[in-house]
Amino acid sequence: MAYNFLGGVIKNASSLSAFFNPTINSYRRINAPPTKSGASWSPSSISYTGNNRTHMIRIPDPGRFELRLMDGSANPYLLQASVLAAGLDGLKNKIDPGKPLNCNMYEDHHKYPNLPKLPDELNQSLERLKNNKDMNEAFGKETINSYIKLRNSEIKEFNQKDTFDKTKSITRWERDNTLDC
Repeated sequence: MAYNFLGGVIKNASSLSAFFNPTINSYRRINAPPTKSGASWSPSSISYTGNNRTHMIRIPDPGRFELRLMDGSANPYLLQASVLAAGLDGLKNKIDPGKPLNCNMYEDHHKYPNLPKLPDELNQSLERLKNNKDMNEAFGKETINSYIKLRNSEIKEFNQKDTFDKTKSITRWERDNTLDC
């Protein structure tokens, strides 16, 4: 049962990113270029493993898992509700998460070219959420559309002043509008 629950989270990860990473600034850490320390300590691919922090999900001990996708700006209620909705989808449809990858994803990502990547920007995750039948059913289409409308208004406001670029410092708009999330 737990692996089916995990399978649902993995299947829906790109859509869940819209809830887990709700700001433009959130996507600076996902699929980010290497930092001076050599790692962003954030997932980039949709994968799971044992006790290894380079994957989106790690299973450090029997009976629990750590989902490492969300950032501190996530709404805790939407976060928990969306994990449950995805997990229940996995249980209902008996989704197999596949085999765990026992590697360092920061070093070995090139060995898995077909592994799904997480969205690079907020608008990508919102598009995936919009088209996710299971999440629309779980939350209701009106709720999903309202959430997407809110986030798209932020993207529109940002795009009037700036351009998102992970390789550059955060923008003034990001500091003014997301620093206190």
